[in-house]
Amino acid sequence: MELYDQDRTIAAIATAPGTGGIGIVRISGPKAVEIADAVFRKPSGKKLASAKTHTIHYGHVVDPASDAMIDQVLVMLMRAPHTYTGADTVEIQCHGGPFVEQKILETVVSAGAAPADRGEFSKQAFLNGKMDLSQAEAVMDLIAATSEMSRRASIEQLAGRLAQEIENQCSLLLDLTTLIEANIDYPEYDIEEVTYERLIREVSKVLEGLRELYRTSDSGIRMHQGVKTVILGRPNVGKSSLMNRILGKERAIVTDIAGTTRDVIEENVDLDGVPLRLIDTAGLRQTSDAVEKIGVDLARKAAEGADLVLWILDASVPEDLDSSAEAAEMLDFLKEKQYIILINKNDLTDARVRPAAIPAEAPLLWISARTGDGMQELSAKIREMFFRGAIQADSQPMITNVRQKDALRRALEALESALEAAKSNLPEDVIMIDLTNAYDALGEISGKTLKSDVIDEIFKRFCLGK
Repeated sequence: MELYDQDRTIAAIATAPGTGGIGIVRISGPKAVEIADAVFRKPSGKKLASAKTHTIHYGHVVDPASDAMIDQVLVMLMRAPHTYTGADTVEIQCHGGPFVEQKILETVVSAGAAPADRGEFSKQAFLNGKMDLSQAEAVMDLIAATSEMSRRASIEQLAGRLAQEIENQCSLLLDLTTLIEANIDYPEYDIEEVTYERLIREVSKVLEGLRELYRTSDSGIRMHQGVKTVILGRPNVGKSSLMNRILGKERAIVTDIAGTTRDVIEENVDLDGVPLRLIDTAGLRQTSDAVEKIGVDLARKAAEGADLVLWILDASVPEDLDSSAEAAEMLDFLKEKQYIILINKNDLTDARVRPAAIPAEAPLLWISARTGDGMQELSAKIREMFFRGAIQADSQPMITNVRQKDALRRALEALESALEAAKSNLPEDVIMIDLTNAYDALGEISGKTLKSDVIDEIFKRFCLGK
């Protein structure tokens, strides 16, 4: 990996675009204090360079060329290494208007700072050893969190739970490969012998820990991306009403006219802490309307790629419950999927009898999208289906994105190959290759063995100012 330019001092607006009470311009790097002193004036005339670290100072940002005041500000001074980036950092807290923030940033850049790239502050932190790559990714996961579950998971990963687990497993592999290499290179010395029994025992131990981690990967990814949930059913069964109920707002149009929803509507939502990517679709029926037919086709296509399908029936319409032909067709479509059958509009009937066409093992809930009845049971059922036992965000490390999952998969494959080689008494140098490949793959999760251009691409996905 190429070394980061230690002489580079960067600056960017760290707050979201738009008007607010406070805006923050962040400066980080070896010349952060010097640059801040060039544009900041305290009433006492004292310089930030003489101030203690982790202190806040009142004053004005001025144009150094004319000494004209730009804004009244508070300046926070934080010296390395005890900063987010690991470098000297100054944060200018100004009034939260886009023009004044941009003017201050331009003044800071004129004084010698370089405009920061996307994610460059977090990249500084990574390259300065303040966090590993999985923790850096957790920063963006936290910013993008759309549910309590994903927020908690991001906090735990930011605290280093996954980083520590990967480091522990890498240490075991490093100790083992170092010992094997010593046995190969210096057979004449009295070095602890690495027997095949020991290789099998220790590789199996690492495999056990990593397999458990891999088992949580799909749930961990869904925690952040949301369970892709498609709502299916006939027109007017209450699909859009259910979406609005879960969202807590009128997102989809609801009328008594069949076929109102003709397009696919998608929203991220937190259902009692469970993250969903909720998709409302056109009602499934035979139609001669060309536009509605497109909507029906889109609904089926969305369902094919869904993690979960919510199939809605109408409790107030007997034929909706008694159509064995429709049920058989839909159940055949859903047989390879995770699904829940929802009998909606239970506020319009007292009946709670499972339709004869629905088999006893099919998951079924009675709900009312209008009153909210059954929503807690729905969220509990989804949690059980997708997060049961696998994800307790406050108790175990987890894989949270596809990049990490792929690296872990390759590490497992290499370790399984090493284990088979040890069981077959193959030469130690053959086993060493597999162990080294496993170590390198795990190192990609933390960033230790990842190429610099790949790391650059990862940080470019971050927001500007973070």
